[in-house]
Amino acid sequence: MKATDIAFVKLVGIKQDEKDVSLEYKDDVLNHIESIHASAQFTLAETQSGLHLQKLFPELEGKVIPVLRDANVKYRKPALKKIVAFASVDEENLTKFKEHFSKKGRGLIEISVDVKDIDCVCTSSAVFSWFVQKI
Repeated sequence: MKATDIAFVKLVGIKQDEKDVSLEYKDDVLNHIESIHASAQFTLAETQSGLHLQKLFPELEGKVIPVLRDANVKYRKPALKKIVAFASVDEENLTKFKEHFSKKGRGLIEISVDVKDIDCVCTSSAVFSWFVQKI
């Protein structure tokens, strides 16, 4: 399933291209100070973290159930323009997950996401902990 086919992601208006997910600055995602709402930024970042998980492990698609276990988000600057999410995983975390998953068929992996506006100003950053288990 394409991430932008998820009903809530569609409702928020997140768009996906070959490498990124983004959200336009538009009235229906703004908060009371006319910046992109925290929940819309969270949805963008969480969506990117899930896509990054799929990108890291394409061979597991349809063979596991990934579930978001925890998230830690910091909102840094008001999002006053289109925003784009960028994900990464540090090598130690990736190695630990692969070892644990191969032994037990399940594991936790943390994916970091920075949300930046089109001028590269970081509006929020987050770490998403995914629990992944074989079906």
